[in-house]
Amino acid sequence: MRNLVKYVGIGLLVMGLSACDNSDSKTPVQGAAAESNAAAQSVKLLDGKLSFSLPADMTDQSGKLGTQANDMHVYSDATGQKAVIVIVGDNTDQDLGALASRLEEQQRSRDPQLQVVTNKSIELKGHTLQQLDSIISAKGQTAYSSVVLGKVDNKLLTLQITLPADDQQKAQATAENIINTIVIN
Repeated sequence: MRNLVKYVGIGLLVMGLSACDNSDSKTPVQGAAAESNAAAQSVKLLDGKLSFSLPADMTDQSGKLGTQANDMHVYSDATGQKAVIVIVGDNTDQDLGALASRLEEQQRSRDPQLQVVTNKSIELKGHTLQQLDSIISAKGQTAYSSVVLGKVDNKLLTLQITLPADDQQKAQATAENIINTIVIN
């Protein structure tokens, strides 16, 4: 459980740092977003037991982190404002709902203005997962965070999607599009 907390903390740190980046020099040209949403890339992890699709503008950044662990994968866009972090940790006897509630408490302790959008059990292609969606604030910036918890092949899987919350509906739709492509074999 400590590893889960550590990795989610790293994910929130990455999200917080990207939310603080106010650089306009990295803003993509208008129309590039429409193109990048048109094509998606497929990601396969855990020897093909987990797969999902990401927007084309997100690339694998896993090797670029100084504290890279073999069980953490990071995908982000060029600005770092959109990120997907996948953590494969040790299995736990705890219920996924209890883990999500604990994660919500930890997020709330770091961000008293945390807005929980949803904390629910979801069914994806025969697998029960837990989804925690929230709006996180850091230094005047807001981000939409969607965390999916599940158990795959006796491992605890955490998939965190972080997107700018300037347009909450768009961020929520983008996160749902990624979640809906998750396939567990």
